[in-house]
Amino acid sequence: MSESKERNERHKKAMQRKKEYIDGRIAEATIDKGLMVVLTGNGKGKSSSAFGMLARSVGHGLHCGVVQFIKGQWECGEQMLFQENPLVEFHVMNTGFTWETQDREKDIEAAVSTWGKAETLLKNEDVEVVVLDELTYMLTYGYLDKERVLNALENRPSQQHVIVTGRSASKELIEIADTVTELGESKHAFYDGVKVQKGIDY
Repeated sequence: MSESKERNERHKKAMQRKKEYIDGRIAEATIDKGLMVVLTGNGKGKSSSAFGMLARSVGHGLHCGVVQFIKGQWECGEQMLFQENPLVEFHVMNTGFTWETQDREKDIEAAVSTWGKAETLLKNEDVEVVVLDELTYMLTYGYLDKERVLNALENRPSQQHVIVTGRSASKELIEIADTVTELGESKHAFYDGVKVQKGIDY
């Protein structure tokens, strides 16, 4: 048998074993429930991933809700794309970044008001996917009551999926999540003096 043929045979047997393993794991996955996904870490791509899942959900005809904390002063592409979609209810805190407002009381007031929109979505059984973009900062800065937030997340409808984004997710958020992804940062163009880019960064 030639070396090429032997390699092809080894590859086929390895893929057969892999398929058997994957098929077995799929067969064992019998739980059907709403997931809580946390996307955290210092790397770029947390919100991008969340809105990718939102696009996928809309593609499947699911009813979705979005609440964006912190952002709001720039024209974000995701907002322009989804805001008028009949399957998406979109809310933005609209204060901009905390270092721009420099007003803690104003930020807390805006966060609490915006969280009220999130709570309404988290109680609505007709809303199948909820994106809480940059929520982690509201807890880190103490703008929202942590117990109130955790209670709403844990007591949402059983089939509702929730995606939370932001750096430094608290241990409590991580503990109640089903899936947690931490995005690391190896390199970022901004630190080399490159301006934020339309379509890539916002």
